[in-house]
Amino acid sequence: MAITELLADSPGLFVFLTILLGLMVGSFLNVVIHRLPLMMEREWRGQCAELLDQPIPESDQAPFNLWRPRSCCPQCGHLIRAVENIPLLSYILQRGRCAHCQGAISIQYPLVEATSGLLAGMVAWKLGFGWPAAAALIFTWTLLAASVIDFRHQLLPDNLTLPLLWLGLGVALMGLFADLPSAVIGAMAGYLSLWTVYQGFRLLTGKEGMGFGDFKLLAALGAWTGWQYLVTIIILSSLVGALFGLALVLFRKRDRQIPMPFGPFLAAAGWIALLWGGPINSAYLRWLGG
Repeated sequence: MAITELLADSPGLFVFLTILLGLMVGSFLNVVIHRLPLMMEREWRGQCAELLDQPIPESDQAPFNLWRPRSCCPQCGHLIRAVENIPLLSYILQRGRCAHCQGAISIQYPLVEATSGLLAGMVAWKLGFGWPAAAALIFTWTLLAASVIDFRHQLLPDNLTLPLLWLGLGVALMGLFADLPSAVIGAMAGYLSLWTVYQGFRLLTGKEGMGFGDFKLLAALGAWTGWQYLVTIIILSSLVGALFGLALVLFRKRDRQIPMPFGPFLAAAGWIALLWGGPINSAYLRWLGG
């Protein structure tokens, strides 16, 4: 029996293997989350130096990307060996500390790995073996990386949102989640809806209520789900974001003046809409109809 037939006929095995794959991808996502903002900062410094006709800082001349240099402990510089980079297991065995200097390892690393595995397993369970699951996994992992970056840096990189947008339109050509007209309209309406809110808020208050990355992310979500689910995504993200922000103010005494990234809530709502948008929309329409 071919491996594809085995996975198609064994849902439990497919879910299990997808979870393992998700854990491994989660380890790579941690690299993306850590390095992509630094790569962007280096690029900006280089552009500024070029504009001002100044030399590029020496510290920015060494190769630095998602592959080079090798990952190391930020405290002692110890190069991470393969045995120290097993998703979740290495963190548990090392008790959350560097094997060389015993410095603490951020809890972000196992959390991202575990979340990647869990979400991947849910995608496999919901969609089963096939192209929709493969596309949804890429969608899921991209949203996870973008969400953590936005949460940490209040930044949604074009390197993630724009490829996700174009991939969503490409997936629509295959008709996996939305037809092409719905995807194109979803991308346009997604971008313009938040852009309109942004412009209105700026005119009324003189402040910027959100970043352009949010517009691009909602455009990407609209391309994947189609315009029919944009209202659901906006309502879900706004509701969860408001509750989360209120909880931070009440229980963590967060300053209300400190901006809170909206990207993670958009991403969570878009992920839910892709997998369960149909039943949610149906329930919402039934409620409106009384």
